[in-house]
Amino acid sequence: MATNMVYGDISPRTAAHAVAKMLTRGVPYLVIEKFGQVYVMPTKSTKVAAFRRYNALPLATTPLVEGITPTGSKVNVTDVVATLEQYGDYVPFSDVIEDTHEDPFLQQVSEVLGEQAAQTMEKIRFNVIKAGTNVFYANGSVRTDVNTPISLTLQRKVTRALKRQNAMYITNVVASTPNFRTEPVEAAYIGLVHPDVENDIRNMSGFIPTKQYGTVTPWANEIGSVEDVRYLRSTIFTSFPDAGGAAGAMISTGASLADVYPVLYVAKDAYGLVPLKGKDSMSIIIKNPGSSGSADPLNQRGTAGWKVMHTAVILNDLWLVRAEVAATN
Repeated sequence: MATNMVYGDISPRTAAHAVAKMLTRGVPYLVIEKFGQVYVMPTKSTKVAAFRRYNALPLATTPLVEGITPTGSKVNVTDVVATLEQYGDYVPFSDVIEDTHEDPFLQQVSEVLGEQAAQTMEKIRFNVIKAGTNVFYANGSVRTDVNTPISLTLQRKVTRALKRQNAMYITNVVASTPNFRTEPVEAAYIGLVHPDVENDIRNMSGFIPTKQYGTVTPWANEIGSVEDVRYLRSTIFTSFPDAGGAAGAMISTGASLADVYPVLYVAKDAYGLVPLKGKDSMSIIIKNPGSSGSADPLNQRGTAGWKVMHTAVILNDLWLVRAEVAATN
């Protein structure tokens, strides 16, 4: 992936300052990034990211026969591939704004661009992982039946299904800094929800709010835990409007049918991604008025923007569950 830092015609110091501002503002929105298997695409390489899994060997339950060499087992490997796509945007500005704006213009525009970049990547990832085929419903057997909230019974069905597939708890996450590293966490499955579902989660039997975690440090946007699931919220995790059954006391966009909210339960290595964070993962392009040559003869127009190569992919459908629920109004 091409990851060159492009400075336009401003000094490297100013460009570096813009990079820091973009990532600092964007980091709090990167919830999905914390729990994916990270694949850092090297520079000047293919656009295809390959995630490899060595599948478990069958149990060797047959006793050995004296003097006879057993057949042995063959290593079975699964490759999951995804093609990187390029995303980006920019905002134009004029020399008049640059000269007369009362706020530090590049600082302000860098912050809003950083927010846009982070939320764009988060939305793309959400759309990928919510499309998994491992689905449970709060009631009924299809989305159009759903008109009841999340419950402990539903959560236990989900976690039992994950455990039956030997899905492991998440014990390390990508740290919330602009650099690549991981940090240990309390072992648990992760539940990703929209804020509309938060009240129903708090009403679940056995709910523990983050303030009662003791020595465990909660993440930004974490609601709390129920048994072996820790729940985090984000407005990125939007509902399917008016997609459920009769709304009754549930939230409804059209006041008739219940909105259906996907609750994503994530185990270790359920999905993979090329992350947004890190000095080599995004290009920042800032061009001052006058940098376009004859296309800008009076030095009137400049631009500030971002560009990133990115992909996300489900690695194991059985380690990622989508529970579809309604939310109490």
